[in-house]
Amino acid sequence: MTLSIDLPLILTAAFVSTASPGPATLAIADTAMQSGRRAGLMLALGVTTGSLTWSIAAALGLAAVMASSAWALELLRYAGAAYLMFLAVKSARGAIRGSPAAARSGAATASRADEGRGHAGRAYAKGLALHLTNPKAILFFGSLYTLGISARTTAAELALVIVAVGLQSTLIFTGYAWLFSKTRMAAGYLRLRRWFDGAFAALFAGASLKLLTARLTP
Repeated sequence: MTLSIDLPLILTAAFVSTASPGPATLAIADTAMQSGRRAGLMLALGVTTGSLTWSIAAALGLAAVMASSAWALELLRYAGAAYLMFLAVKSARGAIRGSPAAARSGAATASRADEGRGHAGRAYAKGLALHLTNPKAILFFGSLYTLGISARTTAAELALVIVAVGLQSTLIFTGYAWLFSKTRMAAGYLRLRRWFDGAFAALFAGASLKLLTARLTP
């Protein structure tokens, strides 16, 4: 059977966008290093759910509607920027406050698994909110579906694209969570936590300001 879609082209474009460092990957790395693999994976799944939501919305034509509704995009812009700034402030507080290395090295390492379990639900909600308040996500998926898709594309082929992109995104985001939750990464984070928090604060704040000043055009 010959497909009317260019799936490799679509997956390549989606891979470059998903794997590139951004607010979602920063949040996954931060959570995985602080709260462990379970929390990192749950946040990654939240981000993936948000990504899948925008993907389906774009496939149903909502991207065109959103792109023509300036007020809706502006609302999402400010909501997303505010959430990113909230994450920046939270990381900045951690960098300023810090804590004695001796007190943290034993207690934090011992409670890391329990902390990950306790924050799993909140981590998922955090990842979902992070992606759903990003107006660039639906614009990305809106443009993604113009790549390699023709007027002859069937509903089944469109569903194939949604599933393939969703699976690829899941593997990438959970891969980040797995990588940054490794013991060696976690040990390094514990030693340099204040520096990591400071870096994350700057990156989240930069992403927030970039979102506020970006031109949200398809």
